[in-house]
Amino acid sequence: MTDLVIIGGGPAGMSAAVAAYEAGIRDILILERDSALGGILQQCIHNGFGLHRFGEELTGPEYAWKYEKKVRELEIPFKLDTMVLDITPDKVITATNSEDGIFQIQAKAIILAMGCRERAKGALNIAGSRPAGIYSAGTAQKYVNMKGYMPGKNVVILGSGDIGLIMARRMTLEGAKVHAVCELMPYSGGLARNIEQCLNDFDIPLKLSHTVVKIHGKERVSGVTIAQVDAGRKPIAGTEEFIPCDTLLLSVGLIPENELSKSAEVELSPITSGAVVDQDRQTSVPGIFACGNVLHVHDLVDFVSQEAEIAGASAAAYIRGEQGEAVSIPLETDGIIRYTVPQILTAKKDVTVYFRVADVYKNVKIKVLDGGREVLTKKRQKVAPGEMESITLKQEQLEGVKRLRLELEVL
Repeated sequence: MTDLVIIGGGPAGMSAAVAAYEAGIRDILILERDSALGGILQQCIHNGFGLHRFGEELTGPEYAWKYEKKVRELEIPFKLDTMVLDITPDKVITATNSEDGIFQIQAKAIILAMGCRERAKGALNIAGSRPAGIYSAGTAQKYVNMKGYMPGKNVVILGSGDIGLIMARRMTLEGAKVHAVCELMPYSGGLARNIEQCLNDFDIPLKLSHTVVKIHGKERVSGVTIAQVDAGRKPIAGTEEFIPCDTLLLSVGLIPENELSKSAEVELSPITSGAVVDQDRQTSVPGIFACGNVLHVHDLVDFVSQEAEIAGASAAAYIRGEQGEAVSIPLETDGIIRYTVPQILTAKKDVTVYFRVADVYKNVKIKVLDGGREVLTKKRQKVAPGEMESITLKQEQLEGVKRLRLELEVL
């Protein structure tokens, strides 16, 4: 029996482990499938991490090392090169590695921190053959930053999420020519600062409402045909443009890695593809918590750490049997606000609610309603899908509340 098992040794898993330790739990084990702690941050050698958390600008490996150093100083045990195969609803974990073989652990509490994966080419309906030269942006990032390989010299990027924007700059700095970043939506999915620093600073064109309609080449990509799309995201005939290139990078979305969550019978959100959680980041299965990109895709790793600390401290409280007065206050949205995390409140205490919107809106009012009563309103000059928003509800504002609804009003 182990008090707390954390699945994943990236920024979320390490932050949660440190928080649980600081909350008094000593019997902790981190299981990580890679050969090192740090997760995806190990290949993110650009700076921009840590401004919120540490008040300084760090690279991904530097940010990860700050937490790995804490894990090692606190002597929190971890197993590397360890693949978790299954989790049951009663918190039995089956895992394997070369040293222990296949083994099982009974946990009092589990924190899910498996991160996310990239959506692959197979999920896209693009005509053409399957030549060499097509990579997900994250795979290209690993080749360039960790292995020293250049995927190609003439590049088109499909998708303007943060990793696509960052790889546009990275490929340019390594001597490649990035001909265009094409985005299906009429807005970028990345942070405004990345559009400025990664595209505008290098004169890389961002083609909004454009997509790749055909990939050319047999053995190797020889070019792509792009086209403008209409309001229904369908290609507009006559707008096709051929761009010669030898490489196509795909930055077309991230998917929370929730196969283990399914085996544990955790309820998943159809919108985030992550678990449905309460303010403590506890899932529908008591004693199983989730945090980081396995819960919902974050724009900043600083927020991942913040959320993981909530999960770690909450798991510690669960292990000690510290359960407060139970309530059930669901959080609903109007569709313009796509989702919230948490999705339900099970205790009346101060809580920060994170949410994302469905489109770009300017000069708006965020309203939190209990029926027809306004619990809280906040004005924002601009909200966009690429940037996570948040509001904080105080404990006294939740008195007598049965159901909450978040709405966005354009002023």
